[in-house]
Amino acid sequence: MKIPLAKPYLDKEDAQNAYDTILTGWVTQGPRVQEFEEKFANYVGSKYAVALSNCTTALHLAMIVAGVTADDEVICPSMSYVATANSIRYVGAKVVFAEVNPTTYNIDVDDVRKKITSKTKAILIVHQIGMPADIDAFKDLCNEKNLVLIEDAACAAGSSYKGNKIGSHSDLVCFSFHPRKVITTGDGGMITTNNEAYRDRIKLLRQHAMSINDRIRHESDKVIFEDHVELGYNYRMTDIQAAVGIKQLEKLDKIVAERRKVAFKYHQALKDINCIQLPLEADGYFSNYQSYNVYLKPACKISRNDLMQALLDEGISTRRGVTTAHRETAYKNYQSNYSLPISEDTSDRSIVLPLFYPMTDNEINYVIDHFIRLVQ
Repeated sequence: MKIPLAKPYLDKEDAQNAYDTILTGWVTQGPRVQEFEEKFANYVGSKYAVALSNCTTALHLAMIVAGVTADDEVICPSMSYVATANSIRYVGAKVVFAEVNPTTYNIDVDDVRKKITSKTKAILIVHQIGMPADIDAFKDLCNEKNLVLIEDAACAAGSSYKGNKIGSHSDLVCFSFHPRKVITTGDGGMITTNNEAYRDRIKLLRQHAMSINDRIRHESDKVIFEDHVELGYNYRMTDIQAAVGIKQLEKLDKIVAERRKVAFKYHQALKDINCIQLPLEADGYFSNYQSYNVYLKPACKISRNDLMQALLDEGISTRRGVTTAHRETAYKNYQSNYSLPISEDTSDRSIVLPLFYPMTDNEINYVIDHFIRLVQ
């Protein structure tokens, strides 16, 4: 049996909507993008949503509209995909890495508080592998210290915090629609916000800061000349992508429900194995289980890397736990004084098991049986 780590759930309905959009002749930054934005904002409960080319560009523009500059510091977890930290460096600001909570894999508010200085401008939290961070704790801290809160929700479409969808709690929440995420547009991103000024500036910046957008020029019965009012970017989403996203969004709750069933089967089968730690979903936290991460305690008889190879030999694909940015080559000479033992240990001892929809009972049981045999 060959079991991939993940695969997107795409069907004929998604393909048909993309096909129909192609035939309209309007294939970028048009009516489908606007429709996707409106429906996504409505889904998460925010006033506005702005579609972008991917989540990394969303994080970059979030930094810009938040006013982060080269004189500032932004605190974020190192244990996250490197794009989280990179977005801070794109605007010339200094990345300040904070520890994570070893049971939730999310940034630790107490460690963040210790690292706030007079130069701190923003806190960038990550809802790691779909598990919400403690948003209220960070909102309180940001309000107390007059800081901007930015949420990296790349993995968190469909997740909820205290009864409300991720994307509704603060003014700069960035999502990804990469194929490894719960829903996909091939690639793509979104920022949700309740701040109209943020919405307007992000829309301006994503299209070269062009004063008149393509739709207005197309629909006008008069000749209009555009101006480029500041340094902008080409961070647009295509209408073809948005057409797929519209149909994916309609299935999001179903996909999340099915992913949670797989996660529950893993929970039930693995909960009594003493040498591992399973994901923790506390009261008020609702994960879409974008990934299923298992931590191997020191007492485990097999190392993480050997376990990954043994599972691969049986046809089961896995991935190492979430990486730490401060140990990537791109950060080797950036800062050398970080002490992040919890992040490093959590990353080095974690393995991500296959989880996707649809995943058959035979596939789930195959993973479980081989995992148990190897770790016990």
